[in-house]
Amino acid sequence: MGESSCDLAPLSNGPRQRILLLGEPRLSDAECLALVLRTGGRGESAEQMAHRLLRRFGGLSGLARRGVREVASEAVGPVRAAGVLAAFGLARRLSEECFRPGTQIRHGGDVAQVVRHTARGSRRENFFVVLLDVRSRVMSMHVVSTGVVDSAPVHPREVFGPAVRESSVAVVIAHNHPSGDPAPSKQDHDVTERLKKAGALLGIDVLDHVVVGTDRYYSFSEEAYFSYR
Repeated sequence: MGESSCDLAPLSNGPRQRILLLGEPRLSDAECLALVLRTGGRGESAEQMAHRLLRRFGGLSGLARRGVREVASEAVGPVRAAGVLAAFGLARRLSEECFRPGTQIRHGGDVAQVVRHTARGSRRENFFVVLLDVRSRVMSMHVVSTGVVDSAPVHPREVFGPAVRESSVAVVIAHNHPSGDPAPSKQDHDVTERLKKAGALLGIDVLDHVVVGTDRYYSFSEEAYFSYR
């Protein structure tokens, strides 16, 4: 549906006034989304549209996984849909920027946050390797494999190739589960053991394997399989 000045209901003063008076943390997801949308549609305010989109797509995480055309088709229009997806993109880029070289990795949650934003919207498994120096500080992060819905086959040379080239002394491996459930599969356990053994031969420690779901993660390190320095 097209957008024109005659069918756009202006954003109510509610969310705008609340963010000015109380700050963004006091706003609901729908109110924040309404500020991004700015305007509603025929007989619908921006806040009502925001509530409808969150119900339709299962919350912010579900909305973030959709494409511009799919969001636009929900009587939102291409301009508003593009603005919403661009906002999610900025959030992802901010998360990646916070994971810049020199950042110290303390636990699996640090890795999970970045992987979750980087893989947001992907319906395939993506396998990552984070290269670390002797003080567990980030040197770089690489996507080493992209698979299908429930697996991302990965070979040790794909994981340790970047580590050898960049003289990394340790790595953290991670991958997302598009299903949203971070519980590791038997294949995840097998891959972890294989990569740990390969790393030992190369003198490169595998400090953790982090499996990332929608709002939770599983850390092999935190489950006492192995530990950070």
